Amino acid sequence: MSLEKQIKSELKAKDAVLVAHYYVSPELQSLAEETGGIVSDSLEMARFGHNSDAKTIIVAGVKFMGETAKILSPEKNIHVLDMGATCSLDDGCNIDEFDKFCDQHPNRKVVVYANTSAQVKARADWMVTSGSAVKVIKHLHNSGEQILWAPDKHLGGYVKSQSDVDMILWDGACVVHEQFKAEALIELKKHHPDAAILVHPESPKEVISLADYVGSTTGLIEAAKNRNEEKFIVATDNGIFHKMQQAAPGKKLIEAPTMGEGADCESCAHCQWMAMNSLDKCLSVLRNGDNEIFIDTDTSKKARKSIQKLLEFTA
Repeated sequence: MSLEKQIKSELKAKDAVLVAHYYVSPELQSLAEETGGIVSDSLEMARFGHNSDAKTIIVAGVKFMGETAKILSPEKNIHVLDMGATCSLDDGCNIDEFDKFCDQHPNRKVVVYANTSAQVKARADWMVTSGSAVKVIKHLHNSGEQILWAPDKHLGGYVKSQSDVDMILWDGACVVHEQFKAEALIELKKHHPDAAILVHPESPKEVISLADYVGSTTGLIEAAKNRNEEKFIVATDNGIFHKMQQAAPGKKLIEAPTMGEGADCESCAHCQWMAMNSLDKCLSVLRNGDNEIFIDTDTSKKARKSIQKLLEFTA
């Protein structure tokens, strides 16, 4: 029996649903959808799991995504495929240092990106996604608030440029998106002058400045689907290409370069932690109950408040 068939059998037997991020392998993405799960961004993964009747949620992604799912569904069993699958933004925003940072600016609203630990979300006033950040920050600014932002300085810089809001930024970055190089992207564009450039806002500002469209993972997929161009240069994790190609069949997708100044992509972008997710690990977690996410009640309740504000704002 194939791994996929074994996993399907275990999901049914364990009353479990598989949710997968756009950046994991095509095999896991396909399996999630074939078994009644979802492929989406981190918040929608957690929201889907919360609304599911399944008592167990299997998260194909990274650890903070499992924590977000647990925060929204504390009564459910939440498992990730590998506890070592983390995120440079999460790792680079240690709660002890973040507490000190917040304490230095007590009069500012603390807004954190979804790519953070449960403890950091618990310290925050608001959690935002890349797709909602600009609207939330403008809303807070119009309410007279000054902003403390963490952890991604590139996303924070983009939000600041779009909102003209007073923001203090934590010095963090995504190791994948930070690799994109403007000079190499300019050279690649010369070879594909009819291509639109799609950029995730975790990228450096020099790369963002070259974009025809800047947006979240979901936004980038929608742009490839709905824009008139037939060719796209895409600056985000290349795991997105599976879903993007499904959404925009027949259109040509080109990976943005992360190194060098040549016309072709070199060392193309893929998160090393997303790559740790596999069918083998999914089957093992289902059979053995490994890698369950636990969050203490106080932290979970506080973190949920910061997430709930976003959910209510975007409802």
